Amino acid sequence: MQQAFETWITPVMVGGLIVFMCFIIWDLAKKSNAGKFGTIMLFIVLGAGMLGYIIKVVLTWLIEGRGL
Repeated sequence: MQQAFETWITPVMVGGLIVFMCFIIWDLAKKSNAGKFGTIMLFIVLGAGMLGYIIKVVLTWLIEGRGL
């Protein structure tokens, strides 16, 4: 029971954390009057870590699931 719970709650919580981090980046851009270009750059630079994690999870899932 506990392992089944951990299996589905972990991606949900990590996804929620990623959404919250996107909100933080948006709020930072808004409060600093970054403008369109500044906001885009904040999302690219600060969101790169989140994107790297998502790519890692997808690649791990593909490799383990398909046996590559």
